Amino acid sequence: MSNRTDWIEKEIAGLKEAGLFNVIRTIDSPMDGHVTIDGRSLLNFCANNYLGLANHPRLRAATKKAVDQYGVGPGAVRTIAGTMSLHIELERRLAEFKQAEACITFQSGFTANLATIPALVGKGDVIFSDELNHASIIDGCRLSRAKVVRYAHNDVDDLRRQIEATTEYGRRLIITDGVFSMDGDIAPLDKIADIANEYDIVLMVDDAHGEGVLGNGGRGIVDHFGLHGRVDVEVGTLSKAFGVMGGLVSGKQVIVDWLRQRGRPFLFSSAMTVPDAAACLESVNILQESTELVDKLWANGNRFKKEMQNLGFDTGFTQTPIVPVMLGEAPLAQKFSRRLFEEGVFAMAIGFPTVPRGKARIRVMNSAAHSADDLEQALDAFARVGKELGVI
Repeated sequence: MSNRTDWIEKEIAGLKEAGLFNVIRTIDSPMDGHVTIDGRSLLNFCANNYLGLANHPRLRAATKKAVDQYGVGPGAVRTIAGTMSLHIELERRLAEFKQAEACITFQSGFTANLATIPALVGKGDVIFSDELNHASIIDGCRLSRAKVVRYAHNDVDDLRRQIEATTEYGRRLIITDGVFSMDGDIAPLDKIADIANEYDIVLMVDDAHGEGVLGNGGRGIVDHFGLHGRVDVEVGTLSKAFGVMGGLVSGKQVIVDWLRQRGRPFLFSSAMTVPDAAACLESVNILQESTELVDKLWANGNRFKKEMQNLGFDTGFTQTPIVPVMLGEAPLAQKFSRRLFEEGVFAMAIGFPTVPRGKARIRVMNSAAHSADDLEQALDAFARVGKELGVI
């Protein structure tokens, strides 16, 4: 009798043979600059915890206080069970932080994209999407049933060509990541905004890796380029620099109003939990008080990148504290990651399908939680492993 899941076992065996099977480490400590795995303390360069807020004492205190006041769960979707004042206050403060007309929160950055794209376009419409956009954008585009026209990565000339070559459409939407998470490069959003204005096309940016990183005090890519009022939709996440969990969409009031009526994850899935909402509010407080954490993040990222280049590593085209260490083939990247782990550094290999075949890497995620000594220790480990494996 045949096993209906035999094909899955064969696919998994193929992944293991190609060095593409993901083995997920179990962490027995808070998410911070150091984490405990298998009883060992390791330097953590895997997390998107850019500002070190995931274990910040002020977020922990705010969470405990909110749970005592509001409980834990929201009960149901906001349109049925009502919405908590905590969520309203978070959305108000986020809109203020982003210098936008309005903001709406979702359960994650992924669901924010799944909500927004199908609410703005549908069958008969067209989306112009950067070829390296995040998986959540790709899935949101698929759900919309709009025609998707990909343009060459960060190539505004190709975007213009694709727009002029696409003559049959209802509504039109341009979508780009703000910071591309695998390479650390930044979208030329100022030039894309010019094109969107010229052709009268709605412009949407996913700033998941720009929140808390780019702009004045981490206000994001729109602030970085001074494009307030010129970008219609700014999607973000609260799970990276903010250190918590959740997604947001900020921008024009009319778009936020529309998402409250037609954003399916808003209508059919419960809101952020009380602890998440309270912790995110405290993250906004911290970012509005000082640029210290953002400044430290950039100082750490710039130093690590410079020293890695001096050692002879290929760090790609990064413009941010994300530092890809380009290694080529997935088995080499996985071996490099295992050796780093033995040396006390937790930095995971990334290969296909997350990045194209032949472009496997160690993606180093710098954080304000790292000290100067942490960076020195990590650089020494990379140097030892790089020489041992013939990379440098």
